[in-house]
Amino acid sequence: MSKPLQGIRVLDLTRVLSGPYCTMLLADMGAEVIKIETPKGDDSRAYPPFDKGISAYYANLNRNKKSIKLDLHDEKAKEVLRELIKISDVFVENFKPGTIAKMGFSYEAVKALNPNIIFASISGFGQTGPYRLLPGYDVIAQALSGMMSVTGWPDSPPTRTGTAIGDVLGGLNCCIGILAALQGRNTQHHGEYVDVGLVDCSVSAMETITEIYMVEGRIPQRAGNRYEFIYPYDSFEASDKWIVIGVGNDAIWKRFCEATEHDDWFNDPRFTLNKDRANQKDELNAMVTGWTKQHTAAEIITLLRAHGVPCAPIHDVADVVKDEHIAKARQMICEIDHPIEGKMRVTGNPVKMIEADPYTYAKAPVLGRDTAEVLTGLLHMDDNDVAYFTKE
Repeated sequence: MSKPLQGIRVLDLTRVLSGPYCTMLLADMGAEVIKIETPKGDDSRAYPPFDKGISAYYANLNRNKKSIKLDLHDEKAKEVLRELIKISDVFVENFKPGTIAKMGFSYEAVKALNPNIIFASISGFGQTGPYRLLPGYDVIAQALSGMMSVTGWPDSPPTRTGTAIGDVLGGLNCCIGILAALQGRNTQHHGEYVDVGLVDCSVSAMETITEIYMVEGRIPQRAGNRYEFIYPYDSFEASDKWIVIGVGNDAIWKRFCEATEHDDWFNDPRFTLNKDRANQKDELNAMVTGWTKQHTAAEIITLLRAHGVPCAPIHDVADVVKDEHIAKARQMICEIDHPIEGKMRVTGNPVKMIEADPYTYAKAPVLGRDTAEVLTGLLHMDDNDVAYFTKE
């Protein structure tokens, strides 16, 4: 067995979140990821939280990678990068459009060095269009995509999601684009340019919400935790904490009524079909909440699951990290060696594969740790030349 991307070499010129998330996935899947950092390093090395002086933010996103220091304002460093491009498969950057070209590494320049390379760019707005040169961050993507307009409660202001989902979606889509381009290279025998914009990715993730407007001419509004077309599909208050219940179709509604011993709800013609229940969501919410408040979350979860009704407690992060299924069985919380001493925990890779080697999570590199190894092992540089790039 081996990892699926074994033998693929990635030059990672990204920093902070969207790009490092993309290359983290590639590294987890076996690619050799060489992170090229400025002499000051990725900005996220200074982001909290810190574990023994090391940024856990950086450590999670940059595990399984090598780090070399190159000052791309230096012509000798640029020549090193050119030589690495010739022997690599993927080149990933997340600078503002035009920045990497000014450094001398436009797609055309990189393609001239290696016609088979996959060149991937992540930016706020993509490489084309009137907004292309505007600065773009996660919150900008969430705002412009419409995501914030439908997140929150009817009486709350527009709200960003609790995580930087625009950046994560950018990293995910870039990874997918790179994998597709690598497969395309196998049959078409040439490289590709993958252009990913955070705003585009967030718009894509809006899916049905955007379709509502385009089909019905109606602008969807904030609706809290409920789903517009299905009910009861919402959060409900138990006697001790909040839970969610997902009655996704009429068959589940029948099982829900049986579990709660409410034949009267099932026989009420106002609630017969899902569309009927959605139209009566306010009244139904009050009825279901009246029932849930009489029981603890554990009691409700045990009862409903026994009847095949989708439900779950609303976890906080501490619950997630301790959850037997999530953290342990699905290995979504894993340990890596700490760059200084001991162990530290990181989030696991969600893509599980049966035939490939299991994931291993090597510690994130200390800044420039692998400079000498890469320059001697891949470019066969002599000690004097290596010393130029490793001096402090």
